[in-house]
Amino acid sequence: MPPRGMNRGFMTEEEKQSTPKVTKELLVRVFSYLKPYWKQMVLVLCAIIVSSFFSLLPSVLTGKIIDEGLINRDLDMLIKLIVMSLLVTFGANMIGVLESYLNTWIAQHITFDMRNQMYRHLQKMSQSFFTSNNQGDIITRMTSDISGVQQVITNTFTSILSNVITLVVAVIAMYQKNWILATMGIIIVPLFTIPTRAAGKTRWSLTRESQACNDEINGILNETLSVSGQLLVKLFGKEDYEYEKYEKANRRMIDLNVKESMAGRWFRVVITTFTSIGPMLIYLVGGILIMRYDSDLSVGDITVLVSLLGRMYGPVNSLLNIQVDWLRSMAMFTRIFDYFDMPVEIENAPDAVTPESATGAVEFEHVCFGYDDSRMILNDVSFSLESGHSIAIVGPSGSGKSTIVNLIPRLYDVNSGCVRFDGTDVRKLDLSFLRSNVGMVSQETYLFNGTIRDNLLYAKSNATQEEIEEACKKANIHDFIVAQEKGYDTEVGNRGLKLSGGEKQRISIARVLLKDPALLVFDEATSALDSISESKIQEAIDPLIDSRTSILIAHRLSTILAADEIIVVKDGQIVERGKHKDLVKAGGVYTELYETQFKAGLENMQPMMDKPPGHDYKLREG
Repeated sequence: MPPRGMNRGFMTEEEKQSTPKVTKELLVRVFSYLKPYWKQMVLVLCAIIVSSFFSLLPSVLTGKIIDEGLINRDLDMLIKLIVMSLLVTFGANMIGVLESYLNTWIAQHITFDMRNQMYRHLQKMSQSFFTSNNQGDIITRMTSDISGVQQVITNTFTSILSNVITLVVAVIAMYQKNWILATMGIIIVPLFTIPTRAAGKTRWSLTRESQACNDEINGILNETLSVSGQLLVKLFGKEDYEYEKYEKANRRMIDLNVKESMAGRWFRVVITTFTSIGPMLIYLVGGILIMRYDSDLSVGDITVLVSLLGRMYGPVNSLLNIQVDWLRSMAMFTRIFDYFDMPVEIENAPDAVTPESATGAVEFEHVCFGYDDSRMILNDVSFSLESGHSIAIVGPSGSGKSTIVNLIPRLYDVNSGCVRFDGTDVRKLDLSFLRSNVGMVSQETYLFNGTIRDNLLYAKSNATQEEIEEACKKANIHDFIVAQEKGYDTEVGNRGLKLSGGEKQRISIARVLLKDPALLVFDEATSALDSISESKIQEAIDPLIDSRTSILIAHRLSTILAADEIIVVKDGQIVERGKHKDLVKAGGVYTELYETQFKAGLENMQPMMDKPPGHDYKLREG
């Protein structure tokens, strides 16, 4: 919605094209959020009616002060009327405070309800929703759009009620005094909106330019003052270049702000002049009626009419422009409802099963999957992993390795075929049970901004210190943590930037171990690390593979050799499977991967390769 305080009596071309169709169903849905607070809304309506009536009484009393107090030279009446006028004004203001409080209270509670509803809905969306939608747009719906609901309730809805009531009361009061002068005032009032709309259009155009310039400035700040951006600026010596770019955008912003401010100043000059026409006409016609036609009008009556006319300017202008505010409000609700109406693709089946325990056995049966119907990522994938065993999945980049493991905890659902966990179709298992028994460690480790302890407790909020330390020892990270000044209370920074890649990865492994899942998945867990970090992580991974059902996605032979079986994936299909030695001799895809990716560590691994037949292949580097 446009910035507060500026006229919004017209719509941009973009808004006209995207204007929502206001239907009965849409209105019912909008007002359904007001339904739980109908009692408070009734109080608001009563407050608006009383406040509108009280706010016009001082104008009426002003006429009596002039006629009965000043002209009649009645001091007691003058004092009584002045006190009455002050009390009425104070009462109107106090009722206005109550109205404002109730408005704000209702608006805040409705936005509270909508934010909770939206967050709960988004949490249920599948992973494809977050990969296919712009993150900034998702955040905007959660923040700006829903926050705008408060402005709709406190401004648009109540503005209509308040302005209509004020206008009706003012018109009735004016016609009670004199129908001729009242008609003159009403004829003049619509002309008041001409300069308002013209100035509003100019200011809106300047504000749009200013907002675009502000977005540019924020983009520069976001890119150049972030950790990664600032590092790049320094390494390429672009400080002066970035400063000049920022200074240019900043100067343009200042120029636009000055123009907007002056546009408002000229508008006020014009509007002040224009608003003087109505009162002058009433004085002129009123004077003619009194002097030439011996009307019973008094000076006080004319003063009351002029005052009431002034009270009409605001409500009339607001009501003339209310259509735009109303359509903008409906457009905002439509954007919010668009998200609410997005179907939850992955949810519990009505008869979801929750077994007492899990072993982590996995079976893929003729699985086909694609993020959209135009291209399949997996084609007829079938394999099984028995409890207590491990497999390594290898293949060229983009072959579908990560997609395979993402189907197990139902981050996505298969297009056809079946994925079973402990013999049960994952679509028939309770989601909480399934995901609590699948632990994944990915290449891109994510740590929340907090302490090491906070990140570990994310897996098990009631974990004891002994359990935390045991998990960290298994992950080969305990010694590092206790060596820090604050130990487990060490801050990790935004996304864990205060830690190295290997340290973050081992904390991630410890977090998964604290979760204690039946199935462990390592998705390229060492691909972005140096050999020393890889060695430490490998030392942590190897014992885990021996004790748990595991899936390893890897591009390094050190990790691959730790598995009981190797599955080779290419173009979404399993093309080979077996032991390392057999696959190397086969001369297929694995042989090519071995020659191009794996062979670099052959010298370090040779002692492992020479072990007697039947011995499990385990590698210790470093």
